[in-house]
Amino acid sequence: MKRVVITGIGAVTPLANTFADSWQLIKKGVSGINAITKFDASRLPWKTAGELKGFSPELFLSKKEILRLDPFVQYSVAASVMAVEDSRILNFKSQISNFKFENAGVIIGSSRGGITTIERELSKLLTPQSGHWPNSKLSAYLMPSTTISMAASYTAQKLGIKGQCLGISNACASGTNAVGEAYRLIKHGYADVVIAGGAEAPICRLCIEGYGISGALSKKNESSASRPFDAERDGFVLAEGACMLILEEYESAIKRGANIYAELTGYGNTTDAYHITRPDIKGEQKAIINALEDAGISAGDVDYINAHGTSTPLGDRVEAQAIKSVFGKNIPVSSIKSMTGHMLAASGAFEIACTAVSIKEGIIPPTINISEKDPECYINVVPEKKESDIRIAITNSFGFGGVNAVIVLKSI
Repeated sequence: MKRVVITGIGAVTPLANTFADSWQLIKKGVSGINAITKFDASRLPWKTAGELKGFSPELFLSKKEILRLDPFVQYSVAASVMAVEDSRILNFKSQISNFKFENAGVIIGSSRGGITTIERELSKLLTPQSGHWPNSKLSAYLMPSTTISMAASYTAQKLGIKGQCLGISNACASGTNAVGEAYRLIKHGYADVVIAGGAEAPICRLCIEGYGISGALSKKNESSASRPFDAERDGFVLAEGACMLILEEYESAIKRGANIYAELTGYGNTTDAYHITRPDIKGEQKAIINALEDAGISAGDVDYINAHGTSTPLGDRVEAQAIKSVFGKNIPVSSIKSMTGHMLAASGAFEIACTAVSIKEGIIPPTINISEKDPECYINVVPEKKESDIRIAITNSFGFGGVNAVIVLKSI
């Protein structure tokens, strides 16, 4: 079996348009949540989201591509380009590569895919225009632009990658599953390097109202609305973004002198087989235990947990119970979604990236917005940035349908 390491990271988030800038704000405990500007949400109970700010797709794509591609694909390409440049495998502008991309792959997860474009095109059928109704002149790019796999396939096209290519849609676990499956590809010798992560652009009325009516979203409508494990939490805050990681075979990375953030040593993937929206502690426990077993470690070896921590009343409580049952109550836990909101598939990948850098820098990021911790979430939630010697950490992602994905990372 081959060893797998992270050698590059790229991201666009509600905090900033690079991973490095996003990480600096994470450490400072800054919220990226603001009032919704992408559509008129004034008549809805849910008025806040984690939107990108000042994102410039023209840095990565032509005007024609921008018109044709759903934003989730644009975010994917941007984050992937920054990740390969961070890894020094490829210079995007000059297309000078230090790697044979025939033996590379792309695996990208998305929960909602091109839903922004779907809503825009659907509105053409429902809105009178120029005296004609309905107007059925849909975009010729509606179908290819919105498919879940387009993030992976278009990223591969832009970077000249001709190996394995997969689009994964596994609810909120999609990005973590993408990284986990990429880890397995390299571990078993099917690829030397894989771009893996998640991308989402769900800030549209269909998603806000859809998640809201299901009871999942916060109605607090303030920058502090995302408050994982807090006694007054009332739901998550929907967000958009993308994060991509370069996973590389260890010997290859060492040979070319790559900067290694962390080693990926374990992956657990389970389903609750229980309920469409309600999580089950047994499924989450099993995913954590499977990841630890895959890494060949025990619960006592883990120094830090980056929680799924979405800020939903039931979800946080069940995750806290799962953590306590496996690790006890003292292990440090934090939730980055308190600052970014829930970027769906992108959150899982971004949280893996942040966990890798947490290990490298010896820093546990804060969980902000906790006024009073929920007594039923009896775990050691870290409210402020903390310096710590982290050798091994895990990161959790759980989604609708009871899908669970857990990644184990270690220092190198």
